[in-house]
Amino acid sequence: MSANTWTIAAARDALRKGEISAVDLTMSCLTAIDAGDALNAFVHKTPEIALEQARAADARLKAGDAPSMCGIPLGIKDLFCTRGVPSQAASNILRGFRPEYESTVTAKLFEAGAVMLGKLNMDEFAMGSSNETSCYGNAVNPWKVDDRLLTPGGSSGGSAAAVAADLCLGATGTDTGGSIRQPAAFTGIVGIKPTYGRVSRWGIVAFASSLDQAGPMTKSVRDAAIMLGAMAGHDPKDSTSADIPVPDFEAALTGDIRGKVIGIPKEYRMDGMPEEIEALWARGIEMMRDAGAEVRDISLPHTKYALPAYYVIAPAEASSNLARYDGVRYGHRAKLAAGDGITEMYEKTRAEGFGPEVQRRIMVGTYVLSAGFYDAYYNRARKVRALIKRDFETVFAEGVDAILTPATPSAAFGLGEMADADPVKMYLNDVFTVTVNLAGLPGISVPVGLDGQGLPLGLQLIGRPWQEAELLNYAHVLESRAGFVAKAEKWW
Repeated sequence: MSANTWTIAAARDALRKGEISAVDLTMSCLTAIDAGDALNAFVHKTPEIALEQARAADARLKAGDAPSMCGIPLGIKDLFCTRGVPSQAASNILRGFRPEYESTVTAKLFEAGAVMLGKLNMDEFAMGSSNETSCYGNAVNPWKVDDRLLTPGGSSGGSAAAVAADLCLGATGTDTGGSIRQPAAFTGIVGIKPTYGRVSRWGIVAFASSLDQAGPMTKSVRDAAIMLGAMAGHDPKDSTSADIPVPDFEAALTGDIRGKVIGIPKEYRMDGMPEEIEALWARGIEMMRDAGAEVRDISLPHTKYALPAYYVIAPAEASSNLARYDGVRYGHRAKLAAGDGITEMYEKTRAEGFGPEVQRRIMVGTYVLSAGFYDAYYNRARKVRALIKRDFETVFAEGVDAILTPATPSAAFGLGEMADADPVKMYLNDVFTVTVNLAGLPGISVPVGLDGQGLPLGLQLIGRPWQEAELLNYAHVLESRAGFVAKAEKWW
């Protein structure tokens, strides 16, 4: 078995025992990446940096100074600024941008000894659910049905594809409305969105600042616990970063959930939900019950308003955040005609630099923030958000420890099948995930089974604020009982 197929936990143990070197482990991944070009997961390869970091990791291992991620090769989503390496957020407007600084998340991972293999594909500015808005072209799901190429999900599609195809041992993702959990479910891997404020947003290109949160995408729940421990922590450079101690997430994986209460929200039983999703959910409920948990029906009454509220708040924040991309200081600048002034430069630069989906969301966001519509749309959406948050607070106050739901309304769909359709159909992919972002809660997607076509399906667990350790333990139980070990059959 090639080393690139290992989990983070297995590689960590092998590295510490001297059974493999960080350089050899990194080379195994770099070889897999080169062989996996058809997946278009890596958009900027950094082999020189990777090998330099691997040699440094080997020196630390030899000296007995081996932190949690020492020698572990990772992929980094293109939304994270990495010093001296292209960081474009998959957008033409940032073409050529090489930051002179490092995001807090990548800096923490490197301090923990991790190795950066390169930057990963994504939807432009993290706006999308299929990775089809990327200026690099779409990433491709390693899972395939006949000759249909499938989406790996979005926006962290490159991260999901790379981990599922064993191009890396883990990857960073970001989640604004489901962008870690949905692609994780589509590709049969684990993805966790931590509590808002658990992981620093500094140095991550902003989409919607009150919703964005970074997290790990891995091959197992244990790997997610290890990687999240390295990513999390207070950062004074991020005003929304919480000054809360980071527990030992891996130590929390006891597998004991006896007496815990798992809530099943009736509002997530949507009209037209595929029978396979219903059956998977029922199977997950039985697994939790068999593990000794009490399963309780609950109500989250404002769930039906979550998607429209999200698609008012997120574009509003995006229109504000993306106003800085104007061609003046960095990134793309349009060629101007004689007589063009500053206004023409802004207009041409932004028209050329932003793709159609980003332009759509900027226009929607600007509209809902405009003087005549601020109260009718944005302010009302903020009030709905408060009600959604209160729904969760009420349920948790009544003794529920975690909530179990489907992760997505379907398995991965074909590339091109939704891209040209009504964009609202694409937005419906976030129906089970956006509530978690609106409420600032931790959520995790765990692969549980396959659909009738042989494609992976995931279930989502939602936890109490700051209780990622407990949430990971519930996910560990679900993962253990599901016994999901399927891998995409290699075609690339």
